[in-house]
Amino acid sequence: MGEFDGKVAIVTGAGRLRGIGRAAAVGFAKLGANVVVTGTGRDPSTFPPDEKAINWRDIHSVADQIESHGVKALPLVADVTNKDHVQNMIDQAVEEFGRVDILVNNAAYARGPDRVPVLDLDDDIFQRVIDIKIGGTYLCTKAFVAQLQKQGTGGKIVNISSSAGKRGSANTLAYNAANFAIVGMTQSMAREFGPMGINVNCVCPGAVDTHRMDDIDRETRWVEMAETTPIGRNGTDDETGEFCVYLCTEAASWIHGQSININGGTVMEH
Repeated sequence: MGEFDGKVAIVTGAGRLRGIGRAAAVGFAKLGANVVVTGTGRDPSTFPPDEKAINWRDIHSVADQIESHGVKALPLVADVTNKDHVQNMIDQAVEEFGRVDILVNNAAYARGPDRVPVLDLDDDIFQRVIDIKIGGTYLCTKAFVAQLQKQGTGGKIVNISSSAGKRGSANTLAYNAANFAIVGMTQSMAREFGPMGINVNCVCPGAVDTHRMDDIDRETRWVEMAETTPIGRNGTDDETGEFCVYLCTEAASWIHGQSININGGTVMEH
């Protein structure tokens, strides 16, 4: 028997081989949950070499990993900035599994073209970062909580922010804006949804070895980032994803409204 037997988790942005979303989705499956995973329907020609080498199939490969633990998966292509897509995600989850219980708001804009000086930042890219991270979290949360009210049950929400939601830096204005907003949204959700029996928290990862970090020079910059971490290493997607899972367990039920750093000590601001 797993703690999440009979429960249904939704994880957005979960199609990467190396990704927090995939790791969280599999972590829920290990504890007995059926899992809905969403992705953007990436073009396989854009996959990184390690995904191409194993014929990775985005959310469908994640679904295979989930189902290897004896539970069911529902892979869905969905744009979290599209209200109809989001409602369809909830509707299909309920049609397939009869309920929803857990939401991990993980979807985010791809790292890269947003990491430039403000004067060089494209207005459309700034807006896209905001739309996916803030707008997507808003739309998914709204539809999820509405379904919980129909069910008459409580639930769990985990929002994914970043160390950049605690500390600003140069050339990351859009990313800082989006992730600081998630921290504030988490506090607002926690105060509003707590009386409904809905537990809400936020995870703020540092440098995690995911596909998002592949634009960083792995020979120099990645090593330097690890060396400046008090414990001397960067993080993994599995340990970050499994922490998201922990926040949805009964053992963590008194943790509420928190934005928790998981970064090896590089950022300690609360």
